[in-house]
Amino acid sequence: MAENSRLRAGREPDAPPTASEAGVGTLRPDLLFTAADKTRMAMIVTDPNLPDNPIVFANRAFLELSGYAAEELIGRNCRFLQGAKTNPAHVARIRKAIAARRDVVVELLNYRRDGSTFVNELYVSPVFGPHGELLFFFGSQLDLTRFREQEGHAVRRGSSFRSLLEDGEAGFCIIEMRFDAEGRAEDYRFVEVNPAFERQSGLANAEGRWMRELEPELERHWFDTYGEVARTGRDARFRGVASRLGRAFDVHAVRIGSQAQNRVAVLFEDATSRQEDEERREARDRDHLVERDLVWRTNRDLLVACGLDGTVRAVNPAWAETLGWTAGSLVGSRIDTLVHADDREAATHAFETLSAGQPLSDLDVRFRTADGGHRWISWNAIPQGDRFHATGRDVTERRALEEQLRQSQKMEAVGQLTGGVAHDFNNLLTVIKSSTDLLKRPSLSEERRVRYVDAISDTVDRAAKLTSQLLAFARRQALRPAVFDVAQSVSAIADMVGTLTGARIQVETDTDAGVDGAGRRVSCHVDADPSQFDTALVNLVVNARDAMQGEGRLRIAVRRADRIPALRSHPALPGDFVAVSVSDTGAGIEADLLERIFEPFFTTKGVGHGTGLGLSQVFGFAKQSGGDVGVDSDVGVGTTFTLFLPRSADAEAREPVRDDPGPLAEGHGTPVLVVEDNAEVGAFATQALMELGYNAAWVKDARSALAEIEASGQRFEVVFSDVVMPGMNGVDLAREIRRRWPYLPVVLTSGYSHVLASEGTDGFPLLGKPYSVADLSRALRRALRERSALTFG
Repeated sequence: MAENSRLRAGREPDAPPTASEAGVGTLRPDLLFTAADKTRMAMIVTDPNLPDNPIVFANRAFLELSGYAAEELIGRNCRFLQGAKTNPAHVARIRKAIAARRDVVVELLNYRRDGSTFVNELYVSPVFGPHGELLFFFGSQLDLTRFREQEGHAVRRGSSFRSLLEDGEAGFCIIEMRFDAEGRAEDYRFVEVNPAFERQSGLANAEGRWMRELEPELERHWFDTYGEVARTGRDARFRGVASRLGRAFDVHAVRIGSQAQNRVAVLFEDATSRQEDEERREARDRDHLVERDLVWRTNRDLLVACGLDGTVRAVNPAWAETLGWTAGSLVGSRIDTLVHADDREAATHAFETLSAGQPLSDLDVRFRTADGGHRWISWNAIPQGDRFHATGRDVTERRALEEQLRQSQKMEAVGQLTGGVAHDFNNLLTVIKSSTDLLKRPSLSEERRVRYVDAISDTVDRAAKLTSQLLAFARRQALRPAVFDVAQSVSAIADMVGTLTGARIQVETDTDAGVDGAGRRVSCHVDADPSQFDTALVNLVVNARDAMQGEGRLRIAVRRADRIPALRSHPALPGDFVAVSVSDTGAGIEADLLERIFEPFFTTKGVGHGTGLGLSQVFGFAKQSGGDVGVDSDVGVGTTFTLFLPRSADAEAREPVRDDPGPLAEGHGTPVLVVEDNAEVGAFATQALMELGYNAAWVKDARSALAEIEASGQRFEVVFSDVVMPGMNGVDLAREIRRRWPYLPVVLTSGYSHVLASEGTDGFPLLGKPYSVADLSRALRRALRERSALTFG
C-alpha cells in the first residue's frame, strides 16, 4: 500500500517532511493518520494529484460502515459509493468544493457493499503542504442513519477536524508554549482538550489554564520537549513520566499552525499500567532466564539442543560428567555419530519422528563415551521449529539391574521347569515302563496285549503334547503360520466350548468386530499357526472354567485394536492388532500373583488339577507370533485374558492345504538317505523304512550325507534329515542339496530347534518328533509325488 505509506509519512514523494502552515489549527497528515487510527468515526483520504482523485486511505470505522475491504476501496474514486437515490445536487456541491479547493459539509446518501443505504454527514477539507501545494482531501463521515435510529434526531459535528478525537480513547490537547527572554520554554497553556483528556491525564478543567498552575512541580523535561517541537517543527514520540501525577504517558507531539503561534498538538495515552506490566514481565523474564540457566548448568541429565539434521547446537555440563564430552568438542558435530552402530536404525527413526513434528518418548540407545566405552541413555525430545530439545538420562545401571532380574527370573523358571518336566515325564515313563513289562509276560491274551500297546501309544501322544507346550513357552516351537480369520476360528471352537465347560456355565461369543466406512465387515485375519491358536484359546477357556468351579458366565469376544497396552513393564505398542478376550465370572486373581501366572508349572490349582503349562503356552504362542497377552482381574468379580495378534493385511484367508496321500504304500525299493546323529533314532528310522519296503541308507551328519549323495551317482530319490545336528544343521543341508540337486526332495524332522523357530523350514516339509511309522511313510510318499510332478511336469 504505497499510498498509505506515503500518507503515514505525511508528505508528497518529493516534498520535505515539514508541517503545514496553511491555516490555524491545521495538523500534519501523519498526526491525522495516527488520530484516525484511534477514532471510531469513519474517515477517508483521497489524493488529487493522482488520476481521478482516488481513495488512498480508509480507516477501520469506514470499512465497518461501508462493508468494503481496504483492497476494494484503495485506488477508486468515491463516486462508486453513490447510487440511484443519491441527491445529484449534493454530489454537485461536493464536486464544486473540490474544484475550488475548499471545505464543504453535506448530507449524502451512500450505498454499502450489500446494497443497503445510509445517510452520512460528509465533511471534506483540503490538506495543503508548507508551500501551499494541495496534498490530500480529508473526508470524515458521520453515520446519521445510526444516530437517528438510536437517538431520534440528527447529531451534527462541528467542522473542525478535532471533533474526530471526541470518540477516541486517547487523550488529545492543543497547547500554546510560552518562552522566557532566553528562548527557553517556561510554561504552556491548554488551548483545547478532548473528552478523554481528563480520564487519561488526571487533570480536570484544564482548557484555558497554564500547566504550572495545574501542576507546579511537573518535571522540567516536559517543557523542554514541547518547546523543542514548537521551535523546530520536529515531532516527538516518547514515553514520559509525570512523578507528581503518578503516571507514565506514551506521547506523540506535533507542531501545528505557524511557528510564530508556538502551538503543539499532543496525542497521548496513560501508559502507567502498561509500563508496570512491562517491568513485571521483564523481571519475570530475567528470573526465568536465571532459573533456566541454573537448570541447564546443574541438571545431572543430558540436555541438548540440535538442528533437525542432528547438528549439535548446545549441550549442558552434564555431558562432560556423564560421557566425558565437553561442549566445545560436540557443538557443530552430528549427535548420531555418538550412537552405537547397533542402535543407528532406531536413531534414524527417531530423527524422522522429530522431523515430522512429533515428540519422542523413552528411546533407549547406547552413546559412545570419550574413553571409547558406551552407556545406555534414555531420550525424550520435543521438536520446535528448525530444531529439537532433548533430555537424556543415563540408564546403564538400571538396565544392568533389569538384566540381572531377568536372569534371576529365568533361572527360577528353569528350576520350576526342570522339576515340572521331571514330574510329568516320570509319570508318563511309568505308564510306558509298566506297559512294556506287562507285554513281556508269557501267555498274554491278544486283547490285553492290544490294550497295553494302545496305552504306550496314548502316553507318547501325551508326552508329545507336553513337549509342544514347553517349546511354545520357550518360543522354540516351529510354528506353521497361515492367514486365517480369527472370528471364524473362534466361532468354530465355540461349538465345542460347551462340552469343555459343562452345562452350568453360560457361554457367550461376540465375533462381530463392526463395519468399516464403506459398510463392509471389518476383517480379523492374522498370520499365525491356526493349530497353536486353537490350543491357546482352549487353554484360556479351560482356565476360565476352572476359575468358576464349573458354574458362571464365560464370554469370548473378537475386536480390532490399534495398540497393545503397556504390559509387564513394557511400553504400549501402537499398530494394527486383532484382540481375542476370554472373560469369566470366577474368583479372580490376586494382584501379587498376576506377575507369575505365565511362568511354567505355576498354578493355583490343587495337585492333579493342572500342569501349569496352559497359560505358558498362550504366552509363548503370542510372543512368537509377534503379539502379547494381557490380563485384567478383579478379586471376587472375575478375570479377562486378552490375546493380541498382529492383523494381517491379506484380505483372504489362505487355508492350509490338507493333503492326505492315503493309506500306507510299499516303497518298492525306493532309495532313501536317512541323516540322523542320534544312533537310536537313526536305527529305528532305517529299520522302519526297510519294513515299509524302502531301500534305506543312514549317515550321521550333513557332510557325510553330501558325500554319500555325490558318491552314489544320485541314486537316492528322497532325503530324510534331522534338523539339529553337529556342524551343518538340517535346514542348511537341505538348502545345499536344493542348490546342487534341485530335483532331489528333502523331508526334515525335529522336535526342538531354535533354527526352525527363528528362520522356519525355508519351504521344506517338516515331520515333527515324535512321529509314527504311518506319519513317516506318508511324508516320504508326499515328497516323492511332488518330485515326480517337478520332473515330468
